[in-house]
Amino acid sequence: MKFPQPIPVKELARELNARLIGDESLLAYGINEIHKVQAGDITFSDVEKYFQKSIQSAATIILLNAEAPCPEGKAILVCENPFEAYDGLVKQYRPFRPLTVQISPEAKIDPTATIEPNVVIGPDVEIGKNCHIQANTTIYEHTIIGDNVIIEPNCVISSNAFYYKAYKDHRKKWRSGGRTIIENDVHIGAGSTIAKGVSGDTIIGKGTKIDCQVQIGHGAVIGTNCLITAQVGIAGKTIIGNDVIIYGQAGIAHGLHIGDKVVIGAKSGVSKDVKEGQFIFGYPAQDGKSFLKEMAALRQLPAFLKQFKKNKED
Repeated sequence: MKFPQPIPVKELARELNARLIGDESLLAYGINEIHKVQAGDITFSDVEKYFQKSIQSAATIILLNAEAPCPEGKAILVCENPFEAYDGLVKQYRPFRPLTVQISPEAKIDPTATIEPNVVIGPDVEIGKNCHIQANTTIYEHTIIGDNVIIEPNCVISSNAFYYKAYKDHRKKWRSGGRTIIENDVHIGAGSTIAKGVSGDTIIGKGTKIDCQVQIGHGAVIGTNCLITAQVGIAGKTIIGNDVIIYGQAGIAHGLHIGDKVVIGAKSGVSKDVKEGQFIFGYPAQDGKSFLKEMAALRQLPAFLKQFKKNKED
């Protein structure tokens, strides 16, 4: 998530009642969780064993709840509750705005786009040329849709991220400050849902085709020309390469990397990274060819045992 204007780190320190360690001349250009930080971003950690991961990340400004050595060219803001400070900044610069009209006057919709009845479009949505948004679809704030995109009925685009901060006795929801970006020539099937990023972007790459009732989690990045069939679930922050095929009801766990030209068989459960060009299948997913050979061998097992018993009796 980028701020409308850069924020001086000294101003942030005053606003957050934080102690500033490091370079006092820095500017904050955005805010991001650790998985997607870039230079100029703010990130945070409130667990000491992860301090160095945050400090050594690409982030320029780090919110911590204890002092730590600060590298050159960075700043640390020490505050009582880094998560609350982080979440508060997201809420301040991306405040919640409930939908009050069917199509927000702040949305930018190309005149060549077709918007069917009962479509709801929130603020800061951009819809490109020759798009077709079909009935009863809802597109929430901070969504960018390219040209020639088809979104079938009853889809929800840019729903809030399913992301919670765990405390001892409860979980607190993060404010979703990220965006959803749908590139040119994407087709999204009926009843599918795509969550916006927590503070980064969920991206559906150019030419990708998504079947009905597919769920794509927060911050996931889908490459170009992928084919994702019905009832697939892709968890947050997973990165999927180009020309990937995912067959029906497959599930892909959080934060994985799936290489280019991978094929994932139906109902597979993917829990590990997958290298480019692999075919995987099964639960848990494994090399598809080996899995199919094992299944073929198992089907022959009853006949083998019967023959084995007969030979033993003879």
